[in-house]
Amino acid sequence: MTSTTDLTSAIRAELDRGMASTIGIELITLTPEKVIATMPVDHRTRQPFGLLHGGASAALAETVASLGAFLNIDAEKKAAVGLELNANHLRGKTDGIVTATATPIHRGRRTHVWEIRIEDESNRLVCVSRCTLAIVDREA
Repeated sequence: MTSTTDLTSAIRAELDRGMASTIGIELITLTPEKVIATMPVDHRTRQPFGLLHGGASAALAETVASLGAFLNIDAEKKAAVGLELNANHLRGKTDGIVTATATPIHRGRRTHVWEIRIEDESNRLVCVSRCTLAIVDREA
């Protein structure tokens, strides 16, 4: 069985590749009960009018929810895959850092539902999201 430290190290290494790295997502807290990550609001994450892109917020939300679900399943036998994501963009942001905090609403055998709050540096809510993940068998 893989230790929690090894698993956390492996997850952090995977985040250094792909979209999370490209848009600057940095993992702060990684537990089965809570995942926290930050993302800059800069040229990588702004839309053409200078505001934080809703798609960047959605990518951040799904990233933290997926990591949380992953920590709650037997990853050798199961996978957590995005099934549905909604995001309500409540406040514009043009620069700085946003912080996403994902907490589970439901952790079942076949689905997980996570709430994600994305806040600015003053703890003002920028986006609230809910992500539903399907828990599926890993293919051989």
